[in-house]
Amino acid sequence: MTFPGLLPFFHWFLALHIICFTAWMAGMFYLPRLYVYHCQTRPGDVESERFKVMERRLLKQIINPAMIGTFIFGLLLVFTPGTVDWAAAWWWVKIVALVLMFGFHGACSRWRRDFLNDANRHSERFYRIANEVPTLLFIIIVIAVVVKP
Repeated sequence: MTFPGLLPFFHWFLALHIICFTAWMAGMFYLPRLYVYHCQTRPGDVESERFKVMERRLLKQIINPAMIGTFIFGLLLVFTPGTVDWAAAWWWVKIVALVLMFGFHGACSRWRRDFLNDANRHSERFYRIANEVPTLLFIIIVIAVVVKP
């Protein structure tokens, strides 16, 4: 199902989708890195409290709105005629990687709540490894969309 009335706005939707996706990814690259540094503090100390504020602001003021914008403008692109070939493999690769990115976003939100409650259950090494997940998903998504293998 597509809506021909969206066609004149295609380039605007695409530009806004790319802008929001870039902001979302920037935040997703940085948030797990903050968790690495947060692990190096003691619960309740001034530095730990500062990280809590930084993590909350990054998630609530940048990452969440950027994710929502990415989703909305992505849907508008999907509903624009000629944008998606549902039979193409690249589309499904992108969708799977996107679902995984949403899942990782949810995990980051859960980890932030753990830090907020001084109940972190993971090591610094865990967050160092987790920090690589959005990069891998980002690479998969961009190659799927641009190269269309």
